[in-house]
Amino acid sequence: MVIGKKIYFVSDLHLGALALKNNKERELLFVDWLQSIRGDASMLFLMGDYFDFWFEYKKTVPKGFVRSLGVLAEICDSGIPVHFFTGNHDIWAYDYLSEEVGMIIHRETVSMELLGKKFFLSHGDDLGKKDFGYQLIKNFFHNRIAQWSFAKIHPDLSFRLAHYWSKKSRLSYKNGEPGHKNFESEEQYLFAKSVLEKEHFDYFVFGHRHIILNEPLNTNSRLIILGDWIRKFSYGVFDGNAFTVEKIEHNKLEEYSLTFKS
Repeated sequence: MVIGKKIYFVSDLHLGALALKNNKERELLFVDWLQSIRGDASMLFLMGDYFDFWFEYKKTVPKGFVRSLGVLAEICDSGIPVHFFTGNHDIWAYDYLSEEVGMIIHRETVSMELLGKKFFLSHGDDLGKKDFGYQLIKNFFHNRIAQWSFAKIHPDLSFRLAHYWSKKSRLSYKNGEPGHKNFESEEQYLFAKSVLEKEHFDYFVFGHRHIILNEPLNTNSRLIILGDWIRKFSYGVFDGNAFTVEKIEHNKLEEYSLTFKS
């Protein structure tokens, strides 16, 4: 069932992040944005790190997020496909989001045709990455024994440990985010160029880097990095002809902040 003509992309909300003081306001802003796109959206892609941390026990899921997950469930129920890519902060998503919310879960890179164009889609956290330490940590997080062991820890303690690690990781960025002055040296850019040597894609769409990028890779292909919902409040829109990256007005977030402070 096709409701509208536009496809929307968003990444790196990091809802529930302890390093941030405006999680509820950001979630309400996101809910407002979801409601605004329902009329012309044919598909929605959540490109990773939707949560700052997520882990599903057999009978328990993380506290919070009911407002946004409720609206996402309504969107799925209306016939609009919602694709959820696991990021490096929410890799432990199993069946709750698919069974209860109705989203389509992707744990690996995906290539698909959208409105007549070929897309390469990924959160992008390890594409072309040569950091051995990062690869070691990621492999550990995907290890079934490690996941089983973590599940044996009481949720109150396990979530406290995970959020502490996430907060330290986030605050390690200088000025809160990585730089991007020379985008041609970006690992995601170099990775996309290497893929194009073997196979054509019209668009490469990534998250993870918390920067906004919409640059040509060659005359027929573009690299899109979606920014975030921490400082950028940005999202991607594809209408079949062009891909644009747009921003939410910051004063809307300030309105929500004033509502909670009053």
